[in-house]
Amino acid sequence: MLSLVLLFLLLVGCERPDPETAVFVTPGATNQPPPTPILTPFTGSAPVPPTPEVGPAIAVARPTYFGTPTPDPPHETAVTDSGSATTSHTVGAGETLGYIAQLYGTTEEELLALNQLDNINLLFVGQALLVPTSASQVGPTFKIIPDSELVYGPAAAGFDVRQFVTLFDSYLLRYEETVENQPLAGPEIVALVAHRFSVNPRLLLAALEFRAGWVSKPVGVVEQYPMGYLGSSQPGLYGQLSWAANELNLGFYGRSEGGRSAFSLADGTRLGFAPTINDGTAAVQKWLGAHYGATYATWLQETGPDGFWAAYNRLFGNPFAYTVDPLWPANLSQPNLQLPWSNNETWYYTGGPHGGWAAGSAWAALDFAPPSDQLGCVQSESWVTAMADGLVTRSDFGAVVVDLDLPGQPADGFAGTGWAIIYMHLETRDRIAVGTPVQTGDRLGHPSCEGGFSNGTHLHVARTYNGRWVAADGAVAFNMAGWVSQGLGSEYDGLLLRGTISREACVCRDEINAISP
Repeated sequence: MLSLVLLFLLLVGCERPDPETAVFVTPGATNQPPPTPILTPFTGSAPVPPTPEVGPAIAVARPTYFGTPTPDPPHETAVTDSGSATTSHTVGAGETLGYIAQLYGTTEEELLALNQLDNINLLFVGQALLVPTSASQVGPTFKIIPDSELVYGPAAAGFDVRQFVTLFDSYLLRYEETVENQPLAGPEIVALVAHRFSVNPRLLLAALEFRAGWVSKPVGVVEQYPMGYLGSSQPGLYGQLSWAANELNLGFYGRSEGGRSAFSLADGTRLGFAPTINDGTAAVQKWLGAHYGATYATWLQETGPDGFWAAYNRLFGNPFAYTVDPLWPANLSQPNLQLPWSNNETWYYTGGPHGGWAAGSAWAALDFAPPSDQLGCVQSESWVTAMADGLVTRSDFGAVVVDLDLPGQPADGFAGTGWAIIYMHLETRDRIAVGTPVQTGDRLGHPSCEGGFSNGTHLHVARTYNGRWVAADGAVAFNMAGWVSQGLGSEYDGLLLRGTISREACVCRDEINAISP
């Protein structure tokens, strides 16, 4: 028990949010004047939001598409007559039943029944839980979106949420909410959630339109819970859209990289992804199935051509008209990166591979704590430095994003094309400005607890390529000055290897996790 207490007291890394209660933190706009917040506290119960009817096409210029979606090589789908195949999951530090349910595409209720538990809060580190791995039937084969419409990548270059929404008498333009102590307007909330989760803003707008009609209608539908997620303790657009973006990422990366072949609907129906659908379609199917009012019958309608696809088509045209394929070249390799601190300092590896932003994003991030004799959220005079040359495309709410400048691939000011590095938890004090060109080793800011989930001063660093999160221990492993990331199977657990030297992630400052240039 003492070790568990120390674990939570000494943690200098990113906290894992509870999917049932977390408020996902999104940065504020850098160039928008702060509006007056109008979101009022919610004190009553919320009904299950209705699915809006699909109306006539909206008069907006949209691309046409006459092709056929590229067929994917068939994926493996585990199906049994009973849908009862299981495997074992060992509970890690900070994991909740809701988090484990997310990982395996199931529900808390299913895990409780499968393990004969009666209290979702009574889990302990090292406990073995049975989790489902199969389904009793396979979902539809209709393709909803290409993979490039899931990520905030090349297909979204130049798209401006506010500019698009002003084409309508939109409730989203009238909506305002306080996000991390700063008031933000509706379009900026959508744009910032898109940035944080690296999810295409067009997809988020289509999702908001489909569930609540907030894009095309002047009056808000289901104002407190527009995405139909009733488990959050923080109603409003920000929390609701963050939940939806994370569900989309869980479906996309869970299937493409995590081996997920099945998931559960809100009503408990266990389904396998059709072998021939692409990962972007699997992501939308997963999100639609997580809606609190989802039944097998409603889910089948929503995943078909008259469901979400039709709502998307009304706003933007056929989603496959935006296809960028492939998102990654077959020979993708990481550019040369240095450690993100000065050569005369030793930092500490406190978090192995974990979500780039929330649990769904490919375990793309690593955490490091600066040298200090103090614990917790303390001001640091150490500097986070650029790992490679590039251009700063964002600098707000704890985040600095650098679009890398590489031979044959110059920085274009949009982080969704080519390589980009996300540096998180940088203090406002001395933080580098948007638009600043940087060279390797240039100072970006001080590590802190600002932005996201943190209970100790540290740096959270992650990579994207063409807007897609790059797993820290995947086929293109994180490599910083020869220190190569290797995961150990559990989120936040991992090694950094350089030659014969090995360092293991630890919620401590010790020789076992000390990293020097």
